[in-house]
Amino acid sequence: MKKKIAILGSTGSIGKSTLEVISKDKKNFEIVLLTANNNYKKLIQQAKQFKAKNVLIKNHKYYLNVKKSLKKTKVYYGNASLKKIFKKKIDYTMSAIVGIAGLKPTLESIKCSKVVAIANKESIICGWNIISKFANKYKTKILPIDSEHFSIMELTKNISDSEVEEIIITASGGPFLNLPIKKLNKVKPAQAAKHPNWKMGKKISIDSSNMMNKVFEIIEAHKLFKFSRTKYKIIIHPQSYVHSIIRFKNGLIKMILYNTDMKIPIFNTLYTDKKKILKTSNIQFEKLNKLNFKKVNLKLFPSVRILDKIFTLGPSAPIIMNAANEVLVDLFLKKKINFLDIVKYINKIFKDKSFNKYAKMNPSSIKDIKIADNWARLKTASMCVK
Repeated sequence: MKKKIAILGSTGSIGKSTLEVISKDKKNFEIVLLTANNNYKKLIQQAKQFKAKNVLIKNHKYYLNVKKSLKKTKVYYGNASLKKIFKKKIDYTMSAIVGIAGLKPTLESIKCSKVVAIANKESIICGWNIISKFANKYKTKILPIDSEHFSIMELTKNISDSEVEEIIITASGGPFLNLPIKKLNKVKPAQAAKHPNWKMGKKISIDSSNMMNKVFEIIEAHKLFKFSRTKYKIIIHPQSYVHSIIRFKNGLIKMILYNTDMKIPIFNTLYTDKKKILKTSNIQFEKLNKLNFKKVNLKLFPSVRILDKIFTLGPSAPIIMNAANEVLVDLFLKKKINFLDIVKYINKIFKDKSFNKYAKMNPSSIKDIKIADNWARLKTASMCVK
């Protein structure tokens, strides 16, 4: 029987990688839903190629374009409920919608799927309390797709906190690892979006260039796994070949190495029985012989200092930080602020007189999350008006 698959955010990099994996084994998969925000042309092409049963285009103005092009496919738009699309639980949903916009669809997919693979770190950072409750209620398995979290999951199966000494998440250092600090404020969006190792969207590439992505990844890991937050560390590893390192109290150190290809964690969540073979290149001994690691330069990457305080600022502090960062990255991409302003304004938000009121909220619903999120977006935008 074919596995029924839904991909939320199918036109993004993770969505496309998921479809690439499936394209090698179409006889075992049935695409029951593809969704996109604005990229209707790509959505149409994907739906035709994979004979998708349903598609959802978020932006209503493209609905008729999609409808006219897909005669044999049911077409939905806007915030159409997944419960209306699926009559019973499907096998697997890839949640790959970028930003906090991915939270509500992720929660809906948990109700409708046996497995939800999450590539949307904002959903976990802002809404893990709700996600975990939904997962328990609907008996849905949650699998992380980020290479670091996928690796931690693989390395710590059946491992307790008392057995672990240290959990190290690696960071490439991005495009500015060797750039003199004094030149940072003059870097352009195109430079910051050019990651040396990974092919990613603009937003995540900017987060990588100033290492805000690692701040988010530590928060995400702490929510996903039952390990003490003080055990998480970040280390620079320019080759991006090692994704996570676990040091155990018995003296053993384990790490996972694989190429910079998101199809590897995607493949391993689609085929959990481990019987399928993913064709990859041979071990690159030249690369192995040149692996190196070094401490994070906090002057070059001041964002990492946020980890010293973010866990003590309140339950909604990560929500506020995420919202502020989304606004600031967008402003940087539009050339309205400088590169260093991103972290500077996030720290400024923490000092705002109204910050504690929102940071101390303990969010138990999407409505609660939106209150903190909306305040942060408005406050950040107002700070940046010149």
